[in-house]
Amino acid sequence: MNYEFNWFYVKKALPQLMDGLMVTLQLTLWANIIGLVLGFIVAIGMLSKIRMIVWPLTAYIEFFRCTPALIQLVWFFFCVPILFNVWWSAEFMGMLALGLNLAAFNAEAYRAAIQAIPHAHTDASTALGLNVLQRIIYVILPQALILALPVLITNGIGIFQQSALVALISVQDLMYEGRYIATQTFRPIETLTTVALIYFAVSFPVSQAVTLVERRTKRLLAS
Repeated sequence: MNYEFNWFYVKKALPQLMDGLMVTLQLTLWANIIGLVLGFIVAIGMLSKIRMIVWPLTAYIEFFRCTPALIQLVWFFFCVPILFNVWWSAEFMGMLALGLNLAAFNAEAYRAAIQAIPHAHTDASTALGLNVLQRIIYVILPQALILALPVLITNGIGIFQQSALVALISVQDLMYEGRYIATQTFRPIETLTTVALIYFAVSFPVSQAVTLVERRTKRLLAS
């Protein structure tokens, strides 16, 4: 191989890559907020005995779990403005699509966690006179969060990585900036390797935190 590595242009473009990383982190943060909140609401709805509630939520979960995130992202960006005559920014469309995708996966994690809560806990809260909303907030939600936390964090890492897809709708995230720099400098190997290392540097510590959380969760449940 006669290729000569030259990292000069990548070093020069690091501030631009950091700007892209900030956009990626902002998208990831808001997508996770949507995914955590909406996912829990959907999980609670899925446990309802009313079919008119369960069926639409099931369709929502299956759609987002069984179609590629890329298709969802592109569909939101191009089809939502046509169908609903709303013209939101590419960043907002990307955040919304990623958040809805994450919520579908988080809903299943929440549902499994809720079903693992001992019935004695909910029976005791009922005996204490708590209404449905109070039982959800004070009994179900805290325990579901603890049980589902490793999966929720893993899903959050996944959505951070999938956020690279927003570059295809011209959101100036880390991947977008990396592609632009690689094109301008004719140094794709150095540039895209650096981009991959940045993604790894953010994801790896969080993935290690998942292992730590899993261990502490097991200890908490065993005690």
